[in-house]
Amino acid sequence: MGVPAFFRWLSRKYPSIVVHCLEEKGKECNGVRVPVDTTKPNPNEVEFDNLYLDMNGIIHPCTHPEDKPAPKNEDEMMVAIFEYIDRLFNIVRPRKVLYMAIDGVAPRAKMNQQRSRRFRASKEGVELVEEKHRIREEIIQRGGYLPPEEIKERFDSNCITPGTEFMDNLAHCLRYYVADRLSNDPGWKNIVVFLSDASVPGEGEHKIMDFIRRQRAQPNHDPNTHHCLCGADADLIMLGLATHEPNFTIIREEFKPNKPRPCALCGQMGHEIKDCQGASRVKQGQHDEFADTGPAAEQEFIFIRLCVLREYLARELTMASLPFPFDFERSIDDWVFMCFFVGNDFLPHLPSLEIREGAIDRLVGIYKDVVHRTGGYLTENGFVNLERVELIMQAVGVAEDNIFRKRKEDDENFKRRMKEKRKRMKAEQQGPAYLTTGQFAPQALGRRDRPEPVQNARHQAYDMRMQSREQHNKDAAQSLKALMRNGGNSSAGPSDIAESRGLKRKAEDSDSEPEPEDNVRGSDRSIGRHLQRCCAQNRSEYCHLAEHCKQ
Repeated sequence: MGVPAFFRWLSRKYPSIVVHCLEEKGKECNGVRVPVDTTKPNPNEVEFDNLYLDMNGIIHPCTHPEDKPAPKNEDEMMVAIFEYIDRLFNIVRPRKVLYMAIDGVAPRAKMNQQRSRRFRASKEGVELVEEKHRIREEIIQRGGYLPPEEIKERFDSNCITPGTEFMDNLAHCLRYYVADRLSNDPGWKNIVVFLSDASVPGEGEHKIMDFIRRQRAQPNHDPNTHHCLCGADADLIMLGLATHEPNFTIIREEFKPNKPRPCALCGQMGHEIKDCQGASRVKQGQHDEFADTGPAAEQEFIFIRLCVLREYLARELTMASLPFPFDFERSIDDWVFMCFFVGNDFLPHLPSLEIREGAIDRLVGIYKDVVHRTGGYLTENGFVNLERVELIMQAVGVAEDNIFRKRKEDDENFKRRMKEKRKRMKAEQQGPAYLTTGQFAPQALGRRDRPEPVQNARHQAYDMRMQSREQHNKDAAQSLKALMRNGGNSSAGPSDIAESRGLKRKAEDSDSEPEPEDNVRGSDRSIGRHLQRCCAQNRSEYCHLAEHCKQ
């Protein structure tokens, strides 16, 4: 799970820490696939010593992928996991150690979170199935077409937990895979492979960190060892900083937001399940040759260089005129500790601290202001000084009022902008009631085609007046028809009243001639009066108006 939005914020604030991986692909010669020679130098121009794999980040995408068809059985799942490990090994090419860690029994806090997450996923899955059945029935009743519903054997991802038969089979398959690669692949010849399966308690990332700390404690440890850790969790960045290793890199898949996904009912792209209309599938290609092909783009990998991040933090956390000697490594520990306030796998975030609102920058600013009063760092050898942390929390409490007030103002401004946007879109859809034509018609800015010049301005003006009169007559006829449909009742609908009011002239603009005597009785009186008033505006249009009324 990691820390939500942490990596996005970090990559935007410190963009140089992220670089794309260069990957060498295997070749085919006479129908035989030639694998990549991993004994050659790394194409990324960096030689890594140790590679650590958090296996749960590999198992989940391989057993139930989102962007391609799921494996049919466990054999295909194991093959997909082996291919994924081979690809990572070809990119990193470690020279000393390969450590593979599978999540064992988790701590109690993590176990509670996993339990609630799995119950919620099960509940949402049942609701999704019910929603799909309801929408399918509605589309079929409307006469839409949907492909027959396939009954697939769904893989239960809850099997990926310690103590299950699936995890035991996975451990056996990984041991066979490692033995095969050590025997047949020259790139694996001189490395030491460690496999920590689900029978060893603790999460995979914590097993890896414990292994690194034990290696650092060895008397023959090389401080220039270059570590590479594979995992998608954002808290791996904090754990990598906490090791204080100068050469530490994280490899992960590049996240591409807003990737199109096919509809779960008809299998077509471009709409979601709630917007499905049951339309027939559009042919892809001349002979429908692209019908069943999957996505062509393969998932790419990126490197997160923690050595560059350490340089950024050294520049940001350096403070002058301190009452105690400045130690960069201890300030790194304090920065990692303060990041716990925005939440992680074990602790919820404080309500006033959101990464998207610049919570980490605010915490660093408070830390720099308060550190002169604390008289020292917040942490020491893994232990926290609660008296100094209390000063940080008091400063956060002072800023909470402004944070909540600004959050409320932003919410109100967002609602106001959305309301104005809806009004603007509604006005654009309606459009103006009448547009002139010819030379006086509105033209888009920067258009190359210009209207032709007017040959006779008097004829052009006459045509415009006639078009305006015809539109005026049509509006008057429509209002009369609406009034006749209501039987001459004055309690007509609001739209009819608005139209009739729009046709009436003001008192100061009316003609000086007296209104003719009204001899019409009953329900036709108001119709006749309305007709007379309209005709009084322009007597020459009486014949046009009478023709429209007859229709």
